[in-house]
Amino acid sequence: MSKARAKKIKLLLLDVDGVMTDGRIFLIPSGGDTTLEAKGFHAHDGTGISLARLAGIKTGIITKRVSETVRLRARDLKIDHVSQGAADKLTAFREILAKEKLKPEEAAFVGDDVIDLPVMRNCGLAFAVANAREDVKDEAHVITDHRGGEGAVRDAIEYILKAQGSLARCIDAYIAGHTRLDGKGE
Repeated sequence: MSKARAKKIKLLLLDVDGVMTDGRIFLIPSGGDTTLEAKGFHAHDGTGISLARLAGIKTGIITKRVSETVRLRARDLKIDHVSQGAADKLTAFREILAKEKLKPEEAAFVGDDVIDLPVMRNCGLAFAVANAREDVKDEAHVITDHRGGEGAVRDAIEYILKAQGSLARCIDAYIAGHTRLDGKGE
């Protein structure tokens, strides 16, 4: 049943803390009352987002926190939608669907905590990361093999692309087009 759901996906939305990261937030004093925030992102997830783009799947982030680190990562990965400061993730979800002119069943969401449940209950394919809260795992259609921040996003993307029959083609296209002069890459 979840493979049939995956075949319809045109949009993949992600939580950040606990999904794209391992959930830890590093606050570094930078003088006075200001702090710098640091998060760690996994390169496998970045490659997965590139694969999704090659498959024609739009991507987005819906997160309660506001973080310059997230903005930079989203820019680097060319993520289509970034909704930060979204205490009401379901409203943000619906706004993104309206912009893309998509139905809820054409969207997938990857979450890890109870704040993600409203979107997970309303999207076409709900993923929970391996280390998600039990309440979240109970409502997910699919639980990733990897933990948040350790390749869980890649798991979700590969699940969708396999169901759609496009994973091998996207990997070939990624390899063929990924030789970059600057030596950088995911």
